[in-house]
Amino acid sequence: MKLPLRSVARFARAGTFLASASFIVPLPAADWPMLGGRPERNPVSPETNIPVAWRADGDSPPKNLRWSAPLGRVTFGAPVVSGDRVFIGTDADANDPGPQRGVLKCFSARDGKLLWSVAHEKLADAAEDDRTIGICSTPCVAGEFLYYVSNRAELVCRAVADGREVWSLDLRAKLGVHLNQASASSPLVVDGRLFVVTGQSADYKTGKVKNPAAPSFLAVEAATGKILWQDSSPGDRILTGQWGSPGYGVVAGVPQIAFPGGDGWLYAFEPATGKLLWKFNGKAHEKPSAAGEPETLFQFVAAPVFVGDRVFAAIGEPEAGTGPGILRCLDARQRGDVTRTAEIWRLAGDDFNDSISMPVVHDGLLYTADTPGFFYCVDAATGKKLWSHDLKSNIWGSPLVADGKVYVQSPEGVVAVFAAGREKKLLAANNSLPDVAHGTPVAAHGTLYITGQKQLFALAVEN
Repeated sequence: MKLPLRSVARFARAGTFLASASFIVPLPAADWPMLGGRPERNPVSPETNIPVAWRADGDSPPKNLRWSAPLGRVTFGAPVVSGDRVFIGTDADANDPGPQRGVLKCFSARDGKLLWSVAHEKLADAAEDDRTIGICSTPCVAGEFLYYVSNRAELVCRAVADGREVWSLDLRAKLGVHLNQASASSPLVVDGRLFVVTGQSADYKTGKVKNPAAPSFLAVEAATGKILWQDSSPGDRILTGQWGSPGYGVVAGVPQIAFPGGDGWLYAFEPATGKLLWKFNGKAHEKPSAAGEPETLFQFVAAPVFVGDRVFAAIGEPEAGTGPGILRCLDARQRGDVTRTAEIWRLAGDDFNDSISMPVVHDGLLYTADTPGFFYCVDAATGKKLWSHDLKSNIWGSPLVADGKVYVQSPEGVVAVFAAGREKKLLAANNSLPDVAHGTPVAAHGTLYITGQKQLFALAVEN
């Protein structure tokens, strides 16, 4: 059942953001309504009194565990929190006798009770919709409505209250988008406009782009799903897939929306019109080594992070294995092809491996992780590496700064907690949560959320 348009008329007032050159003040500060918490995608939470340690292994009484709730068989997206509700994409439950599906779940933030869920059948072609995963898109909540990309490459708007569909846009059928294994982009809503990477990809078997004219980047009217503008800049140059998400910033008074392209370029557009503001070639600095190998083989996948007039972006790709990567700080005030002029600093080569994690910037320091499992603290102004820590496990999720601490999650079940600062201080290495794997910690309303493959954990300091 779809909601009549009169029911969404209030949308124009919901989810509107007030912008300045360095920050945006959206929904209530305690909410975490999208990937990264805010449109800039910089994962800094204003929460305080967040637990440092917890216990939930079943061998002894739990500590600081508020609740846990079942997800599906495998989960790659992050939770978002709006008001008294928690939303997350996953797949079919392990005890579900039916076929694999993509599933979006809504839980009560108070006790973890399942309030509603919706399912999407898998596509017939497993090369476009991998059988081992479900919904990878982290949702975005704006006012009374929730947005995500299904495993079928449907851009969907639902009512927060009960999950009823408001509108849906099939990116494959409507726009000719072709997927490579999965849809994964996390939508972003600003001033009534929704922005998303479509997932347009090269064919999984041939490596060729079947429909180069299909859009890679899309802006739609959030209330109705009407397409406002689209861009297919990567064209036939897409390397494999496009699994990234957009980031938004207001730089020198000018709004811009940046997309990680599947051709190794980062593109920034005028949000209202789709006019290209600047583009940066992430592979242009490649220099063959003595063995003839390029500096990096990867593209932008992690969402670009805006802080003031700078953009921070990492190179990496889950499908291409691991190897040398690049973390860049760019000047977002420039225009045109800024490949040779916008780079302020970089970590590359032996200093930084490939990464699909968003960095987080707080109090002049940048914290980030690379795929092989090294966690870094860097001077955000200069790029000087201050300290690092080997978590000894691949990391796909992004770190979180909250309550003067930095949280990072590894697929080996460890959630490491560091004191935020220029000196390394490991406060805890929590490993008692069962099933913890790739994930991004989230803090909202006094609660820390940790995602396992099959469970979602809500942690809070016991009174």
